[in-house]
Parts: sequence; structure tokens; C-alpha cells
Amino acid sequence: MKVSEKLALISNDIKSAAEKAGRKPDSVKIVAVTKYVSNERTQEAVNAGLIHLGENRPEGFTEKSEAINGEVKWHYIGSLQSRKVKSVINELDYLHSLDRLSLAKEIQKRAVEKIDCFIQVNVSGEEQKHGLSPQNAIEFVEALANYDKINVIGLMTMAPLTDDKEVIRSCFKQLAMLRDKIAAKNLQHAPCTELSMGMSNDFTIAIEEGATYIRIGSSLVGE
Repeated sequence: MKVSEKLALISNDIKSAAEKAGRKPDSVKIVAVTKYVSNERTQEAVNAGLIHLGENRPEGFTEKSEAINGEVKWHYIGSLQSRKVKSVINELDYLHSLDRLSLAKEIQKRAVEKIDCFIQVNVSGEEQKHGLSPQNAIEFVEALANYDKINVIGLMTMAPLTDDKEVIRSCFKQLAMLRDKIAAKNLQHAPCTELSMGMSNDFTIAIEEGATYIRIGSSLVGE
């Protein structure tokens, strides 16, 4: 199926979920996760009108960013090693995986301009996942005050891979509550208005709980 056809189906699902939550569909941005597909398929996504693209490896990101034509916003959605920061940071528009001060220090050192960052929070507490615990997230955000190359626009999480929708919903709800707590502090370096949550299998639940960026790969561009 063409990306444009898949996008039409997903857009209908976004519309339904947003309306259910009393939101406007255009308050949700799709990040097309292109990490598993070819440059040609990625270009097809851009031609279909998708401008937010997500990669999770420095090598793949560099290759794609050089090959793709069009008005594109690049999102780095994977865990970023500190030693790889210099190779990608000045080509990115968004980083979804800031979760430690060593990474923040390297961004501060290497970034030419301010970078929009999401703080990655491991709400589910699963050992195999990266991210801060919810208990440590606020302290971490406050500690970033002196890093003027980092703009904390929001929080990111991944829900557990489960068929239990209430477990998924609880995860997203907790992230939204945490976002609200940080936003209420009115920190100049951390407006924290955005939520990056929801993937192919759970993005409608994420939208119902306030997601503003959803990261969709397999059901949009394929594997």
C-alpha cells in the first residue's frame, strides 16, 4: 500500500481519537519513523506530505538526511550515545531521548544553536527501557537550567507492549500529569508543553491522553 493511502487511514484514526478527547486533529503531529525503510520509501513519505521524520541511529540519520529532498523536520528518537552527539546534533530539529546529564553536557558542548528536546521518562519502569524514573524527572529538568543550548519542550515515553489498554492508558496519563507539573513551574528553559507518546499499536490511546507528537513506523511506512 502507498504511504499516502496509509496516511489517509491513520489520519481518520487521529481525527476520531482527537474528537473523542475534545481536541482538534491538527494538535497532533505525526513523526514518520523511517529507520527501517529505504531512502525511496522515506522520500515517498515526504511526497505524501509528512514533514516530521524519525531516525534512531546516527548512521541511518546521516544517510537519510543527505538523500531526502523537501521541507523536513528531523527527529532523533533513539538513545543517543554521548560520543555520537557531535555527528548529528547540528542536523537535528528535535531530540526525543534526553535522559542524563552526561548527554546534556555533550549537547551543550557541540550544539551551535538551541535544540528542542524531550526528556525521556521510563514511566512503565521496565528494565530494558531507557529513561528517567518519574520521581527523578523534575529534578533533572531543573538541573538543565544552565544549559542554554537545550530547550525542554516536553516529555517522551514508550508504553509497555501489552494488549491491556488500561495499562497503556495509565502510562500515558502519568506522563501527562508529570508534564503538567513541570509546565506549572514556568521554567524559562523548560516550557514543557509537548508530549511525545504513542506508536503504531497505541497512538489512539496516546492522543486521548494528550499526545502532541506520535511516532508511527510500521503501520505508516512499513518495516
